[in-house]
Amino acid sequence: MQQRSSAGELAEELRREFERYSPGGKLPSSRALVERYRVSPVTVSRALARLTAQGLVVTRPGAGAYRAAPAATPPRAGDTSWQQIALSAEAAQGLPRSVDAGGVLATLAEPPLGVIEFNGGYPHPSLQPLQPLSAALARAGRRPGAWGRPPVEGLPELRDWFARDIGAAGEGSGITAAEVLVTAGGQSALTTALRALAPPGAPVLVETPTYPGLLAVARAAGQRPVPVPTDGDGVRPELLEAALRGSGARVFVCQPLFHNPTGAVLGAGRRREVIAVARAAGAFVVEDDFARRLPHEDAGELPAPLVADDPDGVVVHVSSLTKATSSSLRVGALVARGPVLERLRAVQVVDHFFVSRPLQEAALELVGSPAWPRHLRALSARLRERRGALAGALERLLPGIAPATLPRGGYHAWLTLPEDVPETALHAAALREGVALAPGRPYHPAEPGAGHVRISFAGVADPAEIAEGVRRTARAFAAVRG
Repeated sequence: MQQRSSAGELAEELRREFERYSPGGKLPSSRALVERYRVSPVTVSRALARLTAQGLVVTRPGAGAYRAAPAATPPRAGDTSWQQIALSAEAAQGLPRSVDAGGVLATLAEPPLGVIEFNGGYPHPSLQPLQPLSAALARAGRRPGAWGRPPVEGLPELRDWFARDIGAAGEGSGITAAEVLVTAGGQSALTTALRALAPPGAPVLVETPTYPGLLAVARAAGQRPVPVPTDGDGVRPELLEAALRGSGARVFVCQPLFHNPTGAVLGAGRRREVIAVARAAGAFVVEDDFARRLPHEDAGELPAPLVADDPDGVVVHVSSLTKATSSSLRVGALVARGPVLERLRAVQVVDHFFVSRPLQEAALELVGSPAWPRHLRALSARLRERRGALAGALERLLPGIAPATLPRGGYHAWLTLPEDVPETALHAAALREGVALAPGRPYHPAEPGAGHVRISFAGVADPAEIAEGVRRTARAFAAVRG
């Protein structure tokens, strides 16, 4: 049984055996299950916990586990058809009330057992600082007041760390702790920023392609994502200016460093121009700096965040620890200057009250430990190794598809498909071959000019699995082409 699915597999196996036991019948002991299925005691404990949560098993301390009695009466089947009318009703602005999480769920859903996860949005456990995280969480729980209510803006020490960390990337930025709000990860920060900066019905400018979670946030808020084309050096300032003028938008969201999905870095000559264009239009730039802690070993010196060159408060900066650690360490930050900071704070308080204090304390313990810089160095080396494995496999097995260069940061590659390989057909064929790809359509706010696929090289176990995933992808290409 594989590590992440072994508890689920054992639970399924036990469920199939339940027919042998009458209600109230005692199941084999945990020790017997360990020996029979050759799994760890932790796996047995987790499998039984799943079955208990599903109401199939009852555990009695000191006595063992028993098959639960069936419910006395089956639940009454209700009629929920009325909800279709209620949920499709239009809001006061005349906008339909709908939320599409498909693009987000594609990176969160766990693929079936045996399927290689090329569509993942988070690092594989082998890339996570699991021991330092566990140690940090244990220490955090023992901190005085760790389970009390934190300040709504975040712990002062953590705000100060974010200010110093972000400021260190840009000399003379002058970012202070007073300009930082601690958030529950980057997605929460984006949600707060868009709700604070644009009302329902308003246009919001986004790069095209862009991160599907951003499009989902904007649409859930009733806003209209408006695409601004990019190239190898990021967003084109002249097209940004035209889009601001033509749409009347007052918000532009971008990822200037190792953009998701293209991997582009905003060109040095464009950085100040983007801020100047937005300032002239009276618009905010939301800088999603998600990949700051994901440079590869050969990335060289990184450009400073846009917020470092912005004394006038044009840029609202988003930072997060999640991508470089674990999907469950949902701790990030918003940085802003001027009256907008109070608007952001108010929206966050209304939506979330505050970020869990134990999680903030654990983040502080982690980033303040000697293990933190060691982890970042190791992650940088491993990402470079995995990028090389993907590049080599693509060159050998899909030479017509491989990009000329791969990003030197982040953990994905953006591939343009030939005209004879439709996205949807490739995605389905790849799943049949045992590999999950991320189709490109959800990354576009409007109709794309070509088919694409995004391959993540961080959600898999090692370079060998990357090579196997590309082999399966190549077979999928061949199947689609007939």
